[in-house]
Amino acid sequence: MAVVERLLAELVQHDMCCIVFCKTRKLCEQALGFNMVELAQSYHELEKCRKDILYVIKPTEDDRNKRLHAIQEIVNSVHLVGYLGDAAVKPFGSFVSNLYAKSGDLDVSVELPNKYGFPTSKETKQDVLNELMMALQIEGVARDVNFIPTARVPVLQYVSNHFGISCDISIDNYPGQIKSKVLYWINTIDERFGDMVLLVKEWAKAQNINDPKNGTLNSYSLCLLVLFHFQTCKPAILPPMKEIYDVSITEVIYPLCSHAGSGRFNENSLDQICVENIAKFRRQNIGQRNQSSLSHLLATFFEKFCHIGTYSSDHLISTYTGEMKRNLYWMARSYCLFVEDPFQRPENAARTVDMLELRRISRAFTRAKDMISSDRGSHRNELLSLLCTPEVGSKLGARATADRYTNPAMSPQQHRFTELMEYLTADLHRNRYDQRARGSTGSRPVRSGRQAAKPYQSQQLNCPQM
Repeated sequence: MAVVERLLAELVQHDMCCIVFCKTRKLCEQALGFNMVELAQSYHELEKCRKDILYVIKPTEDDRNKRLHAIQEIVNSVHLVGYLGDAAVKPFGSFVSNLYAKSGDLDVSVELPNKYGFPTSKETKQDVLNELMMALQIEGVARDVNFIPTARVPVLQYVSNHFGISCDISIDNYPGQIKSKVLYWINTIDERFGDMVLLVKEWAKAQNINDPKNGTLNSYSLCLLVLFHFQTCKPAILPPMKEIYDVSITEVIYPLCSHAGSGRFNENSLDQICVENIAKFRRQNIGQRNQSSLSHLLATFFEKFCHIGTYSSDHLISTYTGEMKRNLYWMARSYCLFVEDPFQRPENAARTVDMLELRRISRAFTRAKDMISSDRGSHRNELLSLLCTPEVGSKLGARATADRYTNPAMSPQQHRFTELMEYLTADLHRNRYDQRARGSTGSRPVRSGRQAAKPYQSQQLNCPQM
């Protein structure tokens, strides 16, 4: 029985629909504990939907070229500001890590010349962004301009008039560049990772839980959740981050400078570290490749995090070690969800999530799990309504549903019970926080923003080819 169970589990994991024709199907269903016909049908339709969604949202070469031209627009505008003539313009974020969708934003860092290597003050960053905003408007480059000087990292947001791309400009954002480059190398280990990140971000947008300004998840934390899922699969698809790049960002920015006073961290050294460690991981895992389909990985992703609303701040999701572990950081009580930033420990990548929105995030995961595992998951329109935004769904012929963000399979009594349980969970969290707080002074130190790295002198725009 054990051998049969393992074999059948593997067949279902690979979405091999021939399993439904097995003469001993009833015995198989008893062994595996689910109706294999429904599962096979669900994954079959899920597989078609996810392929169609990726076809619509994955960027083309034309999309990449538009971003390169948008970067050149920024370079031209920077040169209009006299004292920025020697500044360098460097893309980072999902564009560099090759985890961007057609509709994704473009993140750009303007690196200021600073021969003495002192960190750039927040006031200086604000002044530079203000000057750059005026230059972009004079050139007729930008519309829908939004300057946020008081943000943790001051940022200038706008939409390119010529290319329709949303751009976010920051100053000396070395941490963003390093994270993006390492994630680029992580993405080269297994192509399923990049596709999974795109699918999860599209789903999160469809469910309105990808908006850090309103207390939900940012795209970086979603990416880390996918990374954690791939690290904790059996067998693991990706290694813990410490096995790929076990260097803190502050160590990279300063000790790895190419020469004293330049402020330029050594990108070649970073690349070499990642390449060597990835090769080592592959050698150690020869013959152990996880063969799960992307649809199976997506379904198990929702299942893995469907109880995310009950996670205590006493525990954190760590992609650095590839495990859920006890949170020993002193600031843990400040957050209802803790997704450790593997590059800037002990920073919390999900620090924007509040308790009220965490309940909604949890419901979105549970709804996705329930729909995919039920017979409703075999209906294309239901799946598209779940997994993609109306803009993407309309291109695939999906009909808008009356209630995209509730679970129609649940009765009113079940809804009320769910709300009650979530309220009790939130109340338990608050009580635990209050008990800890009474044992301290009750004061909460203000966390400083990211430490600015040494900026480096001007260089030619050199975007990575992917």
